This record gives sequence, structure tokens and C-alpha cells, in this order.
Amino acid sequence: MQVILLERVAKLGQMGEVVDVKPGYARNYLLLQGKALSASEANIAAFEEQKAQLEARNLETKKEAEKLASDLDGKQFTVIRQAADSGALYGSVTTRDAAQTATAEGFSLDRKQVLIRQPIKELGLHEVHVTLHPEVEATIILNVARSPEEAELQASGKSIQELAAEEEAAADYEIAELFDDIGAAASDDEDLAETVEEALPEDGDEDRSND
Repeated sequence: MQVILLERVAKLGQMGEVVDVKPGYARNYLLLQGKALSASEANIAAFEEQKAQLEARNLETKKEAEKLASDLDGKQFTVIRQAADSGALYGSVTTRDAAQTATAEGFSLDRKQVLIRQPIKELGLHEVHVTLHPEVEATIILNVARSPEEAELQASGKSIQELAAEEEAAADYEIAELFDDIGAAASDDEDLAETVEEALPEDGDEDRSND
């Protein structure tokens, strides 16, 4: 099926180009989203009449998208989720989650603009791509953590595995300190016992004193 593009479509063509696409893709995406028209003579003629307006509108929206991209690109957003100690999430973080989190912080995003290339199923920092305009993209970071405190540590560059290792080392250190204290206390008790024993008279001495 031939369609005429009303805007740039990645891997397909630029505004005004007539391209061949599968009928299902045309009907369910391009035509439905207003990104193209069927390439009839009437539609091609209508496009030529409106071309200047469409190009001006595209330029305006592109500038707005570029401004948003400059503020959004590289920005980190925290997503709090439950997870196992191994870091595996009980579920996954979706495009809807990413859009809602960014919108809650003042960046109006739709989940359709968000692209998650690999399912997010673990704690940590994850890059997510956002299409703000057919010609403008940005990358945001989702900091997926179990608590704001954990998110802050991850933001500093520590992974969940490193955090777990540090907690384990701290626990081992506390246990070692406890055993050291117990050992020191036992040693003090032994010293005290020896001192008392030395202070006590021997049986022979006690008998002589009685005489």
C-alpha cells in the first residue's frame, strides 16, 4: 500500500515522500496516528496545497522538542519498586511507569514516546530512550531502587551487589568485634581468677598460721 508521509518516520522516509508499506502497518499505525495519508491523487494534491503550513508547524514543534530535550536529556528519575535481595524486581518497570515518573517531575511525557529496549526487571540504573519529535530524541535514566536512600547510593555509582557486599562486610565486622569483646572479657576473667588464686594462702601456710 502506498502512503504519503505527513512527517518524518524513522526508517521509512521524510515528510512528503510517497512510500510502500504493508496495509496493516498503514491502517493500524501511520493513518491512525495521523502520520500519513493514503497516496491517492486527491490526498497528494491536498498535501501539496498544505505543504508550507505542515513544514512550518513541523519546524515549530521541532524547536519545542529540542528545548525539552535539552532539559530532559541525561536526567535521572527515581522509581521505587519491591525487589529481592538479589536485585530482581517483583514485576518490571514499563513505559507507562517511565512516563508517569517523568511527568510527576514536570516533564509531560506520553508512554508512546518512551522506548525501553530491554525489559527492566532488576534494580539499578537503566537508560531509556524518549522520542519527543520525529527528528528529536533524548535519553533519560531510571534509577530503580527499593527506597530513596538506596536510590541515592545507586546514583553515587554503587550497584546493589556492592551495597549488599558492604552490608555483609559490616555485619561480619560487628560479629568479629563481638567475639573480640567476649574474648577480652574471658581473658579478664582468667586474669582475675589468677590474681585471686595468688592472693589466697596455700594450705600449708594456713596450717602453720593456726599453730
